[in-house]
Amino acid sequence: MSLKRQWKFILVLVVGIIGLFCQFGLKAKSLFQLGSLQFPIQAILIDIIGIMMAISLLCEIASDFKSGRYGVDILAVIAVVSTILIGDIWAEWMILVMMTGGQTLEDYATGQADKELRSLLSNSPTIANKIVNKELVSVDVDQLTIGDHVLIKPGEQVPVDGKVVSGESSFDQSSLTGESVPVNKKIGDELMSGSINGSVAVEMTVTKKASDSEYQTIVSLVESSQAQPAKFVKMADRYAVPFTIVSLVIGIAAWIHSGNPVNFAEVMVVASPCPLLIAAPVALVSGMSSMSKHHIIVKSGPTLEKLATAKTFAFDKTGTLTENQLVIDKIIPANKGAAFSPKTLQSYATSVEQQSSHIIANSLVNVADKKLLKPATDIKEATGQGISGMVENHLVKVGKLQYVSPETTTAPINATAVYISIDNKYAGCITFKDQVRPESAETIARLKRQSGAHIMMLTGDHKDVANKIGQSVGVTDIRYDLLPAEKIAAIRDVKNEDRPVVMTGDGINDAPSLSAADVGIAMGAKGASAASESADAIIMVNDLSKINDAVAISKHTMKVANIDVLTAITIVVIIELIAFTGIIPAFWGAILQEVVDMISISLALLAKTTPKILHKPALKPLSKL
Repeated sequence: MSLKRQWKFILVLVVGIIGLFCQFGLKAKSLFQLGSLQFPIQAILIDIIGIMMAISLLCEIASDFKSGRYGVDILAVIAVVSTILIGDIWAEWMILVMMTGGQTLEDYATGQADKELRSLLSNSPTIANKIVNKELVSVDVDQLTIGDHVLIKPGEQVPVDGKVVSGESSFDQSSLTGESVPVNKKIGDELMSGSINGSVAVEMTVTKKASDSEYQTIVSLVESSQAQPAKFVKMADRYAVPFTIVSLVIGIAAWIHSGNPVNFAEVMVVASPCPLLIAAPVALVSGMSSMSKHHIIVKSGPTLEKLATAKTFAFDKTGTLTENQLVIDKIIPANKGAAFSPKTLQSYATSVEQQSSHIIANSLVNVADKKLLKPATDIKEATGQGISGMVENHLVKVGKLQYVSPETTTAPINATAVYISIDNKYAGCITFKDQVRPESAETIARLKRQSGAHIMMLTGDHKDVANKIGQSVGVTDIRYDLLPAEKIAAIRDVKNEDRPVVMTGDGINDAPSLSAADVGIAMGAKGASAASESADAIIMVNDLSKINDAVAISKHTMKVANIDVLTAITIVVIIELIAFTGIIPAFWGAILQEVVDMISISLALLAKTTPKILHKPALKPLSKL
């Protein structure tokens, strides 16, 4: 929350309380005397704070005008100045309370800004194990130069971009490229900073300085994206110009008709834009509260406005449309009529792999029926290659093709797989696929019905995998082999008529594109902090269908807010026309204003109610439509 606006609101309240004490308390006759003139202290205090607020608002209006924004604040200034001139301090104070209160509520709804880089910066590699004269020396990554040799220990981050010169290991690049399977790296292969080493120490030579490496590039991309936020007009501002013109016309007409400037002031008091200033913030805060009840954290009010009118939704694949957990796709024996059935192949492979910590081994064991597990002895693991053991008196090898069957030079299948040999004879393979979230297809189908938006999938994974996943969930616009910068380009290339664009992701690699989108939504249930900090909204449970809830609540909130503002404007204009006759004194005009404010707040709180669409039965998956 902006302390400046927060303290304005507190100051107005304190001054009002002091003024009430002076007028109705023990010191009811407290006066400030200047020569023969006497001034009530409460009037002096409230007029001073009123002048201060009017000057502050005028400065904000000038700043907004330069940036092309036209708000209703000019009416607030006129209302404050008018009440000062006619000496109605309590009407003036009421206007100040509503004005600063609306600003404070608005700041509360948007007070989560400037946190986007916190996680990226805190997780950025800072220390490297530099090899100097065959000894390890811990140095700051910024001290590394091209050609230096660095040791990457098991489980450590790669500090800068480099090339393997000794050793072989698997590296988890999912947070950078979106690939769901660790990539094996051997001598001569390139390493990206930020990727995580597996179980074997690897020596690399530095090919890029820290400032030019992949992870640091992602940080720079987030900064760049934030420096170019999408332009968006706040809802209340759309009504500002016509409402201001109508109110000024009525006020000037009242002055001309009566010949008395007090009539103008009376119209301006009831024309105070407090309902506009407070209705939208209260509705947006109510909508944000409703989002929280449905496990969605929204960082700012404008996010709701953009979500309600979004025309394009972009999704990351790994961890967003999929579970980021491998499952068995196919079990393929070496040939028809093979000696070992698919069930036996799975049983033997699982029995050997149960003692391995590799991600594919874990995926194989986790999905296996426990009845398939058999005692395995003489387990031997060849790092980065595979594992072998004795099962039911058979030598079983599981791993890379060159490990289990050196004589087989061409992989029989182009997919993520483990190969199996039994008694040194190639027996078959088990392929894996990234598991699609069970709710993904339904979510996409419902999103199309709900908003009629264009849906696209952005992923760093390969074409075949991307197409298979995208088509299975009902996405036809599939972009694959994308690095973070290319994801940003895909989002920025969306035409204006197809905006706002919403991006949903979960990994570090998604942080820049979440910042570049009009609305970034992070799947934050698994602690994807970098994505969460860069996002405008965070889904706190592991359920993609919450995207539909977010859109439904946003549409409901904006419907309530628009109805509220239009209702308030209508009532205020009617009161202005009555004030035109001069029968509503400024004080009673201020009271009527508070009645309108209460109506506005009451209507705005309806945004906390749950939209009916959330209670509707779930739609069928797209494949069954």
